[in-house]
Amino acid sequence: MAPMSTRALNRATLDRQLLLRRAPWSAEEAVTHLLGLQAQNTRPPYFQLWSRLAGFDPRELSGLLADRAVVRIVTMRSTIHLHTADDALTLRPLVQAARERELRAFRGRLAGVDLDRLTDLSRDMVEERPRTMKELRERLLAEWPDADPLALSVAARCRLPLVQVTPRGLWGRSGQVALTTVEQWLGRGPGTVPAPDATVLRYLSAFGPASVKDMQMWAGLTRLGEVFERLRPQLVTFRDSAGTELFDLPEAPRPDEDTPAPPRFLPEFDNLLLAHADRTRVIPAEYRGRNGKGNQNFGTFLLDGFLAGIWRLKEDRDTATLQLDPFARLGRADRDALAEEGERLLSGMTGAGAHHLRFGAFTG
Repeated sequence: MAPMSTRALNRATLDRQLLLRRAPWSAEEAVTHLLGLQAQNTRPPYFQLWSRLAGFDPRELSGLLADRAVVRIVTMRSTIHLHTADDALTLRPLVQAARERELRAFRGRLAGVDLDRLTDLSRDMVEERPRTMKELRERLLAEWPDADPLALSVAARCRLPLVQVTPRGLWGRSGQVALTTVEQWLGRGPGTVPAPDATVLRYLSAFGPASVKDMQMWAGLTRLGEVFERLRPQLVTFRDSAGTELFDLPEAPRPDEDTPAPPRFLPEFDNLLLAHADRTRVIPAEYRGRNGKGNQNFGTFLLDGFLAGIWRLKEDRDTATLQLDPFARLGRADRDALAEEGERLLSGMTGAGAHHLRFGAFTG
């Protein structure tokens, strides 16, 4: 079993994530390859694709949302993701067992609640017309006034494949969260629970090489070891610097560890930083935890392929300001490369006429 250095693992992952070079793909092709984009906030999916695709126009992804070719739905890790319609109908059934486990943690706060009736009431409401969670919760409280309101909301979200309908998530638009079922929104429903084998292979294509624990972290699933064992004859294996076994597709790209990695800006909750149990392939040990605080993640930037600082974008009327706060003192070459990439971001992702880019004092 060949060893794989952290830098080699970094370059392989960046390549799969379209971050070594921007891909000449459509937004739909990229969302498919990446198995979705984490999307609890509305703007990050657009910035994720901007950093990964050549000539990306936010209106392309917005149009896919408007046309229902992609949807916003709770899937992996009980988190809103933006998926293609086909993947939403496949991945939600795959992780449904995890949603049932999540719901069991609330059973003590749902005493006396008939979950099957709750499911039917919730479905009838949101399929009549899209509803806010407040509307749904109030209806359920009328049925079970002694139940915990949060637990009722969790039960509806776990039991039903609820999508956030547009205009929520459209570029340049605003809209409160309104929900309906994926069946109602797409005009077709999820199939039977699929075997996870195909998803394991797709995960390795987008995030590999990876361990069993890495994929379990990404999916929020357990007991995937038996799936990897079943697939082992189709895969190759490596050992990382800690001795952990990594699985990969035989023909997947694994660039030389000295392959140049240009600066990249990642939005908050980018899957690159969240989709592995061991994140040292991108996050140096000394910066662990610095890409977020509590349950909030920051926009981050990469230098030489690794986490190197955070960024914030402020738009005020016709002015856009990009603030960069590095974790260590930057050399001139790195500052210039970041400034060049930052100007591309300001030009491509804001409509402001005036741009400002500022470096803060390093926060090391």
